[in-house]
This record gives sequence, structure tokens and C-alpha cells, in this order.
Amino acid sequence: EIAEGTEVETDWYNFQALDIPLDHPARSSVDTFFVDMGEPETVLLRTHTSPVQIHLLERGALPIYAVVPGRVYRRDTPDATHLPVFHQIEGLVVDHGVTFGDLAGTIDTFVRAIFGSNVRTRLRPAYFPFTEPSAEFEISCTICDGAGCRTCALTGWIELGGCGMVNPAVFEATGVDAEKWTGFAFGFGIDRLAIMRHGIADLRSFIENDVRFLNQF
Repeated sequence: EIAEGTEVETDWYNFQALDIPLDHPARSSVDTFFVDMGEPETVLLRTHTSPVQIHLLERGALPIYAVVPGRVYRRDTPDATHLPVFHQIEGLVVDHGVTFGDLAGTIDTFVRAIFGSNVRTRLRPAYFPFTEPSAEFEISCTICDGAGCRTCALTGWIELGGCGMVNPAVFEATGVDAEKWTGFAFGFGIDRLAIMRHGIADLRSFIENDVRFLNQF
């Protein structure tokens, strides 16, 4: 299913139910846009599409096979690969016997369908509170073909997003029995997918309203 959620969320859905601790930097106003509503720092512009995972799990209709596209907000300084307002597409699978191999194969198939069979992919170990184990998913930079450029910070790789197995703590917060169900989740930046697909060197081109750029699309 294609699931959508609200862009204004509570601290519970954006942080607490996703096992993000109170002292996590993302819960600071330095990184997050809080809304002047209710108690201070309890309502915010969502920082990722992951709150929809919580809504889906709370619904209790298992198994789940869902993708979640949407706009998200972070206090990022605009640069070649970051914007304060950007777009993600989340994936969530919850069923019996779901493994990390299912996750890796799903992401690899997804990326190759967009970029073709020549793109190189890799998973790097990472930490996300709401998945365990967790990984960052990267592809070889399509701007420089992996040689290193400004867009990929001279690394030859572009991070598309994070992924991992759903943390049992998330299941517990939403009333799902982690002994019976397993799942994986991933989140990609749609804007980064676009710059890699079309060979755009700078993400800021999307918001500069240059007619020469816009006319190409």
C-alpha cells in the first residue's frame, strides 16, 4: 500500500515511539523545527517519514507491505546534497520470517531499477535507534562515476538513506509481538535519487528557480 501521514507530528510519533532517546541531538531545536502548539517542544514539523511506521503498526493490521512518500523538515544548511525541506520515500515490511537478506535484496532491486545494472551499491554499518541492526545504503556517484567530485565529497559514493531491521522496542511501543513478527524499514531521499538519476551536481538547483534548469523538466 501507499501510506501517507501528516507533516505536523507529535514528539511521540516522531521520536519516542521510534526509540529515539531524550538526549538525542535530533530532539534539539538546533536540528528540528518545533511548532508553537501545546507544551514546548511536543509538536514539530516531522524530521522523517518514519512516524507513519508507528501509525501503521498501531493500526494492528498485519502483515504490512507499505511505501511512504512525503515531505520532511530539518534545520540543515543548504549545500550540494542537503536542503532544509526535502522529500523521502520510506519502506516498511512486517511479516513472519523477514530477514536482513530480504532488506538488502529489496533495496538493491529498487536502486538498479532506477539507475541501471551498472551502478555499484554497498551497505555500511550504521546506528539508528529504531532499527537493529542498521545500515546506510550508498551507490557509486553517477556524477563522477565513482572517481570523486564535489557532489560526493570526493568519496565516490552517495548516501541515499538508512535502513535496518525494525527494532523490537518499536514493536513494543506499538503493541506488536516481536516474538511472532519481524520486519525491515528503509528511507531514501527522493531529491538525492533525482540528482543521481539526472546527473545534477547540486541539490540547490531545485529551489533556485532558474528557468534554464526548470525548462529541462
